[in-house]
Amino acid sequence: MTFEVRRLRADDEAGLAAFVELVNEVTPEDPTSLAELRWADATYPGGIRFLAEVGGAVVGAASVGRIYMYDASYERFWFTVAVRPAARRRGIGTALWSASSEVAREAGKTGLQTSVSEIQADGIAWLLHRGFEIVERDKIVRLSLGGMAAPAVEPPPGIELTTLAADPGLVNGVHAVALEAYADIPVADEPIVVGSLEAFVARDVRRDGVPLDAFMVAVEAGTREVVGWASLMLVPSRPSEAWHDMTAVARARRGRGIASALKRATIAWAIEHGLEALETGNDEANAPMRAVNAKLGYRPIPDGVSLRGPLAPAADG
Repeated sequence: MTFEVRRLRADDEAGLAAFVELVNEVTPEDPTSLAELRWADATYPGGIRFLAEVGGAVVGAASVGRIYMYDASYERFWFTVAVRPAARRRGIGTALWSASSEVAREAGKTGLQTSVSEIQADGIAWLLHRGFEIVERDKIVRLSLGGMAAPAVEPPPGIELTTLAADPGLVNGVHAVALEAYADIPVADEPIVVGSLEAFVARDVRRDGVPLDAFMVAVEAGTREVVGWASLMLVPSRPSEAWHDMTAVARARRGRGIASALKRATIAWAIEHGLEALETGNDEANAPMRAVNAKLGYRPIPDGVSLRGPLAPAADG
């Protein structure tokens, strides 16, 4: 099979649309959209995308770039690859890996990192065969909302719930809680970098798909000190579903039921706005949040696995 791998320009609307179509077809559990790509390019410059084509027909796609949740010095780049089933085992995935590796190598990186749903058994096997290793496992769960009544939202005594839409000035307190909470997230030996208030807001607050009236904030009654928050992100190309982007509680306030109240508030918002399902994932070591999800009725679906691996061999051998 003769194929061509080409690098996409940011202004190649047809190419970007083909990229979205392929990704959503091959990995429907992790879809994207043109709006999401444009947001990523504006917020996180430097990412590169590739298409693989056979006779002008798109059969594969890949992306590579900095992992903005880690410090800029982190040794790896993010990498995604997807090939239509009928075009697999023809060297297309390997060519996309090689093209992506050259981008990472030119930036001084020594490896790649990716995340894949367990439903993609062929993709995981392909990565393992090329030297990637599983370094983290997320337990993914789903809550179907059809016919479900909105849960009662009962914050613990002394705690009130509001939203960032109602009180945008609370974003500084939200950022302060994030600085604590992100540091406590179980990850594979690389700490998450919250970043400045500006960077945090760009990534986690003011972006398409994050409804601010669903961005629930828990505050101490009287002082209005932010003690926790929870947010949703509408799934690209499937706006009737959403992911729980984050649920965070300040260390000193944990164990009081604040996380459960915040989660129930986001579920109530989703039901009131006609959403059909919510999904979330937590590291298998994050027993407290997994227990909250189970109590609220979330049910397991295939896990997500994070993998790290090498760059493809350099073109010069």
